Amino acid sequence: MKKKLILDVDTGVDDAQAIMVALADPNVEILGITCCHGNTPLENVLKNTLRVLKVCNRLDIPVYRGSSTPILAEKKNAGDYHGKDGLGEVPDPAAPGLELLQKTKAATAIIKIVNENPGEVTLAAVAPLTNLAVAVQLDPSFPEKLKALYIMGGNTESRGNTTSCGEFNFVTDPEAAYIVLDRYTCPTYIATWEFSCRSSLPWSFCDQYLSQKTKKADFMKKISQLSMKKAQSADYQKEITEGQGFNSCDTYAAAAAINDKLITAKEKVAVTVELNGAHTRGMMVLDYLEQMKKKHKAFIIKKIDLEEFKRMLMNSLK
Repeated sequence: MKKKLILDVDTGVDDAQAIMVALADPNVEILGITCCHGNTPLENVLKNTLRVLKVCNRLDIPVYRGSSTPILAEKKNAGDYHGKDGLGEVPDPAAPGLELLQKTKAATAIIKIVNENPGEVTLAAVAPLTNLAVAVQLDPSFPEKLKALYIMGGNTESRGNTTSCGEFNFVTDPEAAYIVLDRYTCPTYIATWEFSCRSSLPWSFCDQYLSQKTKKADFMKKISQLSMKKAQSADYQKEITEGQGFNSCDTYAAAAAINDKLITAKEKVAVTVELNGAHTRGMMVLDYLEQMKKKHKAFIIKKIDLEEFKRMLMNSLK
């Protein structure tokens, strides 16, 4: 039986990579893609998601409009890294129109899909967690019916990429991250910023990955030029001191959601998100002392099978 998957995205370059990895796996059935503000404003996220699906000839997959703003935080985006449009500023005049979107809103769609497939759906959340927070407020019981939740976000060593102590997805909507880590009691796996830095892809592999002679590879090469140039800069390589290569942040969580055997090392610990600190708002907190007395603990991904991960990426562009 195919693995049933929902992808919650804010489609920038790494989200595009994550979507394409999921589309390429014959053992995965994508039940829907929900879109959220994040790397770029929501309208761009919607357009970008449809562009990716068009390149892969999969416009049959339903795409849902989600939250355009965080719950309380000020709006942020990552235009300096992904480009103002979120996909490297290489527009497609023949891009699909937004009339292809589903009428149902993202949070409602997540609840409906999970309720119709209890215990069978894995949710890969690689955007700010606003859609998931809205969904659990609408139906507090539905997370119990999720098979598993995989999140790209947070950090374990207070190393930030947006603030001094905060990772982008959690900092962009700290309240949403807090709600999700508090109320989603299904098995929860987190691919953090530091983990993704340590799992960076060597530039030699990136060249091999993008040099495949296919329509998908041509598309990926175009949209990733801007972010890869940024990632090769001295300042950025200094930030990711443990990886001399490209950090495809979101793809790690999506790949693990597709194939949980990809995870080779993890630790189980209760987690929450700091909401009030002047320097630490949005930072993920790990409660090793168990002072919070939380029953539900998350699995923090420490290592994955990088060779298998590379194979999945290569296959996604064939």
